[in-house]
Amino acid sequence: MRLTLVPTQDPRVYDDAVRSLPITSPLQGWGYGEARRTLGQEPLRFLIQGQGGQTVGALQLLRKRLVPGFSTLYAPRGPALESLDLLPAVAEAVRRVARPGDALLKIEPPQPVPADGRAVVPSDYGPFRRAETEQPEHTIVADLTRPEEDLLAGLHSMARRNVRAAAKLGVVAGRDDDFEAFWEIFTATNERAKLGAFPRAYYETMLREGNAYGGEAYLVLSRYEGKALAGGFFLAMGTTTAYLFGGSVRDDRVQPDGTPFKDAKAPDAFYWNAMLDAKRRGYELFDFWGIPRVLDESKHSYGVFKMKLKFSEVRVWYPAYDLTLNPAAPAIVKALRWRKTRNNLKKRGSADDVL
Repeated sequence: MRLTLVPTQDPRVYDDAVRSLPITSPLQGWGYGEARRTLGQEPLRFLIQGQGGQTVGALQLLRKRLVPGFSTLYAPRGPALESLDLLPAVAEAVRRVARPGDALLKIEPPQPVPADGRAVVPSDYGPFRRAETEQPEHTIVADLTRPEEDLLAGLHSMARRNVRAAAKLGVVAGRDDDFEAFWEIFTATNERAKLGAFPRAYYETMLREGNAYGGEAYLVLSRYEGKALAGGFFLAMGTTTAYLFGGSVRDDRVQPDGTPFKDAKAPDAFYWNAMLDAKRRGYELFDFWGIPRVLDESKHSYGVFKMKLKFSEVRVWYPAYDLTLNPAAPAIVKALRWRKTRNNLKKRGSADDVL
């Protein structure tokens, strides 16, 4: 089957296509590309059309310049498609529009593969070959189509207990427009865990542009006695919402009599109410966005994994695949891996990736 990539500059037409496709992701939305533009990456948007002119997919590529004369193309959690069977034809379509200096195309098909052994992660799709992901490859998801009482019953007993304790103490968790409160929580968490972060403009752009053309970008905060103690940034499209960034802080306040505030279990209230909010707004899949592939109890990521596992035990893979576009691709892949390892060592003192 021959496919054609038709460039589009109309964000509403593009997001309509992304939203309507059965295999899709919020990261293929227009707003995510605009956020990446703040990092110096060039977003390219295409409708993928079949021979009859029907739209069978949508593709957002990020062109990332490496050194003069060379760049890579990256489809974050994409492309959005009617069927993964179209991927070999997508490869040939990209070859026809790529520049001579585009050395490599990385895709991350947004169809989860169960991590319970029921399915094998494909090693290839036509000319695409299994490769390292840029987004978290291993994650936890929750099916929000189940009744609310079933969702609650499916939580770990500790999570149910903490959610009820938070509610009894008067913790309020839900959508919130206070970006400053989110930013304080997010930056404090990153500093505590020695995680990297992009400039503030990246998140502000995603929040603004992610809401503009058909998707949703929003914050959920968990507050106790008015103070935001946990929260997250969500990007949504179609039937999926994804928890991309967030964290929590300790409540260091004291009562008038000098006694510290109680542990209000704000993080548990945050997760649970974010799930309820998404369900009530019609989302069907809640992506907790990233758990470690290799569990190590000594690392911060293990605590994140245990927290998310209290709210769902459905673990899945989102594998990535590379397509060589230029003979220089193998050397570029090796150089990118070296750079990533060097950055990990600089930031955290470990060559290992966070997830």
